[in-house]
Amino acid sequence: MKNRRTWLSFAVLLVGFTAAFAAWHFAWRAPEENALPRPLRAALERNGAFWQSFGNSTASRPNSPPPVDKPLRVNGDIGLEGPVDPATWRLEVIGNDQDPKARRLSLSIEDIKKLPRTESSAEFRCIEGWSEPVAYAGVRFSDFLRLLGMGAKHGAPTFAGPQAAELFPYVALETPDGKYYVSLDMESMLHPQTILAYEMNGKPLGVESGAPLRLIVPVKYGIKSLKRVGKIYFSERRPRDYWAEDGYDWHANL
Repeated sequence: MKNRRTWLSFAVLLVGFTAAFAAWHFAWRAPEENALPRPLRAALERNGAFWQSFGNSTASRPNSPPPVDKPLRVNGDIGLEGPVDPATWRLEVIGNDQDPKARRLSLSIEDIKKLPRTESSAEFRCIEGWSEPVAYAGVRFSDFLRLLGMGAKHGAPTFAGPQAAELFPYVALETPDGKYYVSLDMESMLHPQTILAYEMNGKPLGVESGAPLRLIVPVKYGIKSLKRVGKIYFSERRPRDYWAEDGYDWHANL
């Protein structure tokens, strides 16, 4: 009797191991989607969406601001290789990436600095595992949309009531050379601490930090906070994303 139970337990373990190995083998041999086998990409998407549902797009990310003039830790120079002249730099804003007749804007850094200034601080978290507090200043993205009348499918954007559904679900940003690009959900972009920043830690942005304009979105890991923004556009479908195409989680939620 004892030997029968032993053999039965062994058989159950063998069947379980065989099934797990077969599932693993199938997953890794499946066609890839954004640098991951499709079953793994689908699992990653479901996991990201699950945790996104627990987020609060209006909850602040409190943080003690760093000392003024504290140097900011810098890493990542994709899209920053070439020179940039703030006097000739322009931010291109496209109302709808699928409509060639959509409204377009071309803004200088001085145009952006004329918009209401917002200061904030948050903990900047890198996906590599380090973090540090940053203070930043610029124009809140929600103000940017409201004042420029962009981000909505029809007419000027409204951020409350039934009209909120008229906002595009996705926002995309690219460096001027197009080498680095991110896409984000509109909800995260409307977070009150999401800012198009031209100052950090009490100083104008340095070239290595994304001058003349960068994104800070504190509800996401730093891979989403694009440096040297050159283009912003809105879309009904999820635009391309540099690190998601390399296998990372698109959501990048904290």
